Amino acid sequence: MAAHPQDSSRAPRRVLVTGAASGLGLEFVRWYAVRGHRVLATDRIAPDDVPAGLLPDGATYRLLDVTRDEDWAAAMEWVQQTWGGLDVLVNNAGVAAGGRLDLIDMDEWHRVLDINLLGVVRGCRSALPLLRVQRGGTIVNVASVAGLVHAPSMASYNVSKAGVVALSETLRHELAPHGIQVSVVCPYFVRTNIANSMRSADPAALAAARHYVDGARATPEVIVRRAMRAVEAGRFLVLTDAMGRVLSWGKRLAGPLYRRALRATT
Repeated sequence: MAAHPQDSSRAPRRVLVTGAASGLGLEFVRWYAVRGHRVLATDRIAPDDVPAGLLPDGATYRLLDVTRDEDWAAAMEWVQQTWGGLDVLVNNAGVAAGGRLDLIDMDEWHRVLDINLLGVVRGCRSALPLLRVQRGGTIVNVASVAGLVHAPSMASYNVSKAGVVALSETLRHELAPHGIQVSVVCPYFVRTNIANSMRSADPAALAAARHYVDGARATPEVIVRRAMRAVEAGRFLVLTDAMGRVLSWGKRLAGPLYRRALRATT
C-alpha cells in the first residue's frame, strides 16, 4: 500500500510537534490548530513556564525532551490514551551548532547529535507502532539545507542534519508499504531564536550564525506555509527557499564552481 498525500478536507488529524514553544515548531502548531486538527505541542519548557496565550485553541502542551526515551514513551501513551492514536509526527526540535573541527570538543558533538539526529530517531521509533497499526500517517522531519550542502565551520550541524535527510529517505522506502508518508523539510536560514541555543568555542562561527539567522528574510510563517503545501501534496524532499534550491542544484550540476564558492568562505 503506497503512501498517499494528505487531504486537508479529511477528519481532524492527531498531531504531535516537537520544539513547539517557538520558531518553526510553534508555527507548525498554529498551522494545524487553525485548520481544526488536534495538536500536542511539546518542548523542554516546563508547562508552568509556557507564556499564557502562546498556543492556539486546539493545542495541548506537554513537556518532552527529545533526548529522553521516557519522555517519548509518556507522550505516546498520552496520545494513545487521549486520542486513540496519532496521525502526524513533526520532528522539529533542534539546536544550532558551529565551529571548526579542531575547536569543537566531543561533548558538544554528543549534544548536537543527541538532539538534532537521535531526537528524530527516537521520535520516529516511538511513533511507528501507532502508525503501523492504523496503516497510515505522516512523519515530517525538519532538517536543513545544511543537510544537503555542507559549508565549512559547521561540521557537527551539517552531520546532524545530513543524518536526518538520510534517515528520512530510508524510512520513506521502509514505510511506504504501510501507507506512511515521510517528508523531510530543508529550509535555508529562518528568522527564529535558534541561534540562542548555539554553544561554540569558535567565536567566528558563533558570530556568523547570529548574522545569518538575525538577517534572514524568511519568517516561520512563510517557511511552514511553503513546507505544508509540499507535505500535503505528498512530496518527500521539501526545499522551502530559492537559495536552498540554488545551492542544492548548484552542488549537483556545477561542482567546481560550488566548491570554489564554499572554500572562499573559510
